[in-house]
Amino acid sequence: MANIKSQIKRNKTNEKARLRNISYKSKLRTAMKKVRLAVEAKDLEKATLALNKAVSIIDRAVVKGIIHKKTAARDKSNLQTLVNTLK
Repeated sequence: MANIKSQIKRNKTNEKARLRNISYKSKLRTAMKKVRLAVEAKDLEKATLALNKAVSIIDRAVVKGIIHKKTAARDKSNLQTLVNTLK
């Protein structure tokens, strides 16, 4: 346990950020899962809409520093490849 006042404050801030990041990562994984489910159902229209939402969420996660930009690029590429299999 921290004894220094600034470290106690920092620990509180870190905990808030951790919870926010967990929530956002969950949202991100759900969006990616919706794309995969639409592809499995062979629904191109639904998959395209889900892909657009997922890409938007992924890009926002990069800006907020929740995931690395190369991880985001890989995820977007994999999702796009899945959707392209329906075309």
